[in-house]
Amino acid sequence: MRAIEYSQTGEPDVLSLVDRKLTDPAPGEVRVRIHRSGVNPTDWKSRRGSEAGTRIDPPQVPNQDGSGVIDAVGQGVDAALVGRRVWLWEAAYQRPSGGTAQEYAVVPVRHAVPMPDAASYDLGAALGVPFLTAHRCLTVTEDGPDRLGPGKLAGRTVLVAGGAGAVGNAAIQLARWSDATVITTVSSPDKGNLAALAGADHVINYKQEDVAAEIRAIVPHGVNTIVEVSPAANAAIDAAVIAMHGSVAVYANDGGATMELPVRPSMVPNVRWQFVLLYNAPESWRPRALDDVAAAVAEGAVRIGSEAGLPIHHYPLEQAAEAHAAVEQGIVGKVLIDITD
Repeated sequence: MRAIEYSQTGEPDVLSLVDRKLTDPAPGEVRVRIHRSGVNPTDWKSRRGSEAGTRIDPPQVPNQDGSGVIDAVGQGVDAALVGRRVWLWEAAYQRPSGGTAQEYAVVPVRHAVPMPDAASYDLGAALGVPFLTAHRCLTVTEDGPDRLGPGKLAGRTVLVAGGAGAVGNAAIQLARWSDATVITTVSSPDKGNLAALAGADHVINYKQEDVAAEIRAIVPHGVNTIVEVSPAANAAIDAAVIAMHGSVAVYANDGGATMELPVRPSMVPNVRWQFVLLYNAPESWRPRALDDVAAAVAEGAVRIGSEAGLPIHHYPLEQAAEAHAAVEQGIVGKVLIDITD
């Protein structure tokens, strides 16, 4: 089978197209014929590593997210799963051969989530990292719900920083599905249009408007949850608009690796600053997140494509390096690698 792998860290050109032996699933595993492989910032950051030129042995097949069809199961796995359409999450984490940038991936059965026939492979490959991250961000507020779904965020307001990004788009869609009022910030009219298409109720251009004043005009008591992509730039604004017992869920460090924390403005309303990383998030949260995202897909509540505020950019497998480079350079939308039609 064809696969992409890298044996050292570095630029996108360390990715090579190779032939790999097709392997059978071990007990508790499934083999998935991959149709789409999703590319996220975590994938190129892992490929780069902390220092260029570090040897990777055995070579790593990249990309955590994907979608496809189960074509074989290991011992102890229900044979009825063969032929099921699934989306994959954390396929490559601690599994050098597990990444989705290949024609077949072998993963533990819990990492392959069934999806309905109405859901496209494009959507399936866009779910894992962005939607699970968004779910975690939306469910860490102290007096808020730990599940998402219709009514779960009713009466609550969510602020999504960077609503045109993949996680921002996912957070908007999941929050609206859960009946929150959603405010988002963007840097341009075009990105504002994308955020509105995703379902945001209020869109604020932070380069042209006073974000804190605009938010306080919309919701005088403040926002309950902030999904934050750029804490170094936005910490003061977040502290100015957060509601009593609210939370700021930080999932990225765009704009700076360190931040100044406004202590008193955070202390008075008992604000929680919550940092979010999927790979070592509490295990008790994960089954809830997987169930909720799967339910949103089953209900047709989440979408992908320009009409949903997330343009799709397709690349063939042999252009995996170009796909990684596009994400690394900040392309707006979702980058997918087409492996099987």
